[in-house]
Amino acid sequence: MTEMTRHEPGTFSWMELATNDQKSSQRFYEQLFGLTSKEMPIPNDGVYVMLQKGGKDAAALYENKQAPPNWLSYISVANADESTARAKELGANIINGPFDVMDVGRMSVIADPEGAVFAIWQAGKHFGAAVRDEPGTLCWNELYTRDPAKALQFYTSLFGWTPKKSPGYIEVAAGSTPVGGIFEINEQMGPMPAHWLPYFAVDDCDATVKQAESMGGSAMMGPMDIPKVGRFAIVRDPQGAGFAVIKLQLQH
Repeated sequence: MTEMTRHEPGTFSWMELATNDQKSSQRFYEQLFGLTSKEMPIPNDGVYVMLQKGGKDAAALYENKQAPPNWLSYISVANADESTARAKELGANIINGPFDVMDVGRMSVIADPEGAVFAIWQAGKHFGAAVRDEPGTLCWNELYTRDPAKALQFYTSLFGWTPKKSPGYIEVAAGSTPVGGIFEINEQMGPMPAHWLPYFAVDDCDATVKQAESMGGSAMMGPMDIPKVGRFAIVRDPQGAGFAVIKLQLQH
């Protein structure tokens, strides 16, 4: 198990599902990825559900009936206030924050200049995912955008990422650690908004997709092979939140 004790600034540290049906989403991800849940009360009679792998925090979900179900990717920063101010200077829309989440951390929710939403996290008592890169846990994050050059300029200026360009794809790294990719939305994808997509590692992509479909999910793309990388699919859960699953050939 790849256990984490901290997340360096500029790396993806957490992912969180906002769903319109907490109990159904909880069951879906528990069964699909072999996760267990730890329910924690939050203000206004809500429940924050930690999804755990081997007793270690891997992700979370909570109920929100005011917005379409979606996964939110968190990026670690050294100072949430400074990073928020810098994002605004670079043309981002600050949706919420910076604000303290009790004593566990300080964060902002931000839309990049094209509208892709992400969060930044300055760790307090909770540094983020304590396990990743294992089946059922986060292993990659990918930005879908119509303007990769503009997106790359924004994110490299904000997080200091370094790019590795190849035809049709840009891999980005924090220092020497690859953290994610940037993919251009093409005409065949239709009127898709810019967004960040989290990838879960799995042991068998095809079997995972079939299981998701048997529980009310649907395959949006794939399964298909990425040469020298792995086999992946993009899936929508029963409430409509999108995510990807991948059986990696090469570990990032």
